[in-house]
Formats: sequence, structure tokens, C-alpha cells
Amino acid sequence: MTITKEFDFLCIGSGPAGQRAAVQAAKLGFRVAVIEKRVAIGGTCVVSGTIPSKTFREAVLSLKASQQKRDALGFQSVSPPSMGELLDKVGHMVGLESQIVENQLGRNNITLIRGDAFFKDPHTIEVRSGVDTIFLRATHILIAVGTIPAPPPGICTDGQVIIDSDGILQLSHIPRTMVVIGAGVIGLEYASMFAALGTEVTVIDQRERPLEFLDHEIVDELIHQMRNQNVIFRLPETVERLDLSPGPPQRVIIQLESGKRHVSELALFSVGRLGATGTLRLESAGLEADSRGRLKVDAEFRTAVSHIFAAGDVIGYPALAATSSEQGRLAACFAFGRPVEPMPSHYAIGIYAIPEISMVGKTEQTLTKDRIPYEVGLARYREIARGVILGDNSGLLKMLFHRETHQLLGVHAIGTGATELIHIGQAVLGLGGGLSYFLTTVFNYPTLAECYKVAALDAYNKICN
Repeated sequence: MTITKEFDFLCIGSGPAGQRAAVQAAKLGFRVAVIEKRVAIGGTCVVSGTIPSKTFREAVLSLKASQQKRDALGFQSVSPPSMGELLDKVGHMVGLESQIVENQLGRNNITLIRGDAFFKDPHTIEVRSGVDTIFLRATHILIAVGTIPAPPPGICTDGQVIIDSDGILQLSHIPRTMVVIGAGVIGLEYASMFAALGTEVTVIDQRERPLEFLDHEIVDELIHQMRNQNVIFRLPETVERLDLSPGPPQRVIIQLESGKRHVSELALFSVGRLGATGTLRLESAGLEADSRGRLKVDAEFRTAVSHIFAAGDVIGYPALAATSSEQGRLAACFAFGRPVEPMPSHYAIGIYAIPEISMVGKTEQTLTKDRIPYEVGLARYREIARGVILGDNSGLLKMLFHRETHQLLGVHAIGTGATELIHIGQAVLGLGGGLSYFLTTVFNYPTLAECYKVAALDAYNKICN
């Protein structure tokens, strides 16, 4: 059966970009539809990315805190939960979040269409679902299909011994040994989580330093703390090939170009992600993705075809759920000619490793390269009453101020609650504030926010000397 429907705005993908764009267009009074091929709504963010990984992290932290409490009280440690029990928490949260997104679409009278989407021409999308084929025509179209994990070269993931980041959610047990290939955000997040579960983790990356876009001192602290959890770093090293032992039990053999050889129960291949555009038949719309499956857009998120927009991870950096959501909203406004402020440049970045990291603004290495005079203010959690209460002796907040104007230039944090703590600095940075604000503001006590006062005083003492 073939059905043809017409809309003003059509979103391919129900992740943060597609969801927010659809709601914005609906609130402007237009006919809107969202196409989603998965059973669950919410895109990679809800189904296999942000929400699952952060829920898994919270389950690990809860387990770790419980064990530490029992040890402190002298009780015998109980057996840790199984992988199935940890993933049950993840599945429950995914279901809740997916329902929240679906309800939001429904409340805004947005049509939800399930199936695989293909371009027939620049204004027409074919959607296949089971035995039905539906043709949708739209005045404006947003491509918000997100990304998929980049596959390991020369060998397929099997879901058992060699997996990608999506495969974490299908693991049957907690591995005793694990090799993470790729020290990017996802790789380091999962490496730290499994290390906290007691897995022997080795991280391999061809770069000398991971997470180059972050403040180097913060990254050094992360690596130090992960090494304290017995994580081994092999940097820089290049993987020559992956082999499978005959078993049983089957193991993965990682051969490095340097001649080193690692045998592990599990290999997590995490060397970036590709835009999920391969099945869209972009050529039928007059579009072409780059070698990583990503789409190029202009300042209004328009592709080379003016009525087709793209937003979210599929357009590349920064590829954050928060920025993707705002990109989608802006794209909908631009599509219908509504005046809108551009996305602020001061967006926060959060990395949910154990410990977590967050930053906003400039790094020391960027300021040095641009020859901007600055001063550093530091506050360590062990100096803050709340940090001591939490038992976090290694957390750190770092603030960068212009040495002459005293304007805030950047904030960097590592430790408990870093991704929440960063928002105070983000607000002050966005409003153009500086050192005087932190010197005169009174924060609740005892809270981690006190770090801002301590760091500001540290910077003030240095500037005045």
C-alpha cells in the first residue's frame, strides 16, 4: 500500500536535533513529522549513546560507593552485580526517556512515522516499514540521523569478543580483561567505568596525548587517576591487526606495530563515529556526504540544497546532545525565516569518565598560542569542605582570567559534579563577567561552588604580585 502525505517540515531522526527542531516548527504553527527507524524514540542519544552510557556510569558509581561504605564499616563485601543487573537499570532508563520524547512529540501534534527513510527527490522521502511504503513530501527537510560507530578495519565486531561502543549494551558479563582501542571521549569513558568494576583495562591509541581539545593539566590528572585504577595506557601505539584465538574460551589478540602483543577477553573498538547517512540515498536529493558520512552546512544549517537542513552529530564537531538540540531549534527557525539569535560560542563540554571532566571557554594552550596574557586560579576539592565531605581529594577547578582586564576566559574542572559545577562559570563567561564577580559573590556553604571563590582568590593573589 502506498500513501502520500504532505508536511511543512520533515525531520529524519528523533534524536536531540530532530526532536527539538520538530517541536520548534510545530510551535510556529506548521505541519511537522518525524521519521524514526528504531523502535525506541530519541535517537542514538537515548537508545545507545548518552543516556545508556551515563546511566551505566551511575550504576557503576553506586556500586563502588556501596562497596566503599561496607569496607569502611568493616562489613564483608558482597558480590558485585552481574552485567545483566547493571544493564537492567540502563534498559529501564532508556524506556523512560524514550517515552518522554514520544509524549513531547504527541503533545505538540507532531506526526511520528516509523521506518527507514530514503530520498526520492529533493522534496520527497520514501519510508519503508514492514509491508507499507509511504511517500512524504515536505517544503523543508532536516537530516538529523546522528552517527554510528566506525567499524574496525579488516575484521567485524562479533558482539562477544570484539565490540564497538554500541555493543556494550549487549554484553553478557563483566570481562576480567579489556583492551580499549581509541582514547577518545567514548573510549576513555568506558575504560574508566570498567576499571571501576575491577576489569583489567588497557587503552591503546596512536596519539601521544588523548583529548587534545581539553586543558592539558586536566587530561594529565584524568590519566593519573585512571592509572591509580590500574588502567594501562599504551601511547602512542598503532594497532597492526586483530585476530581471534580458536578457544574456547575465545580471546582477541591485538598485534601492535611496535611488536607488542595483547591478549584480552574483550576488545572495545572506539576510534570515532561516522555520519549515519549511508542509506539515505543522498544523491537523489542532490547531496553528497564526506568520507566520514557527514554533511556540510552553512551558518543557518543549510546544506548545498537550500531547503534541506542538517543538524546534530551528522554535521560533525562538537557533536554534543546539548548543542545538537540547539542546532535543531535554530535550523527550524531559519527554515521559516524567523529571527533568532545565533548559538552562543560558550557552550560547556562534559566528559563522563570516572572522574568526570567539564570545560567552557579557552584552554591554556589556546591562550598561549594566541598570545593572550592570562593568569590561572586553582581550587582543589581537598581544600573545600564539600569536597572533603564527599571524599574527593583529587578534584580540581581551574579558572583562567585575562591578566590586564581580569575578564574570565575559561573554566576547567575534574572531579565529582564537574559537569554541574561548570555552569556557574559558563553563565559568568556568557555575560562577560570576570574576577570581581567571584571575589564579591557569596556562595552556599558547604558546596563545591566555593571552588570558584578559592580559585578567584588564588588568581587575584598572583595578579597583584
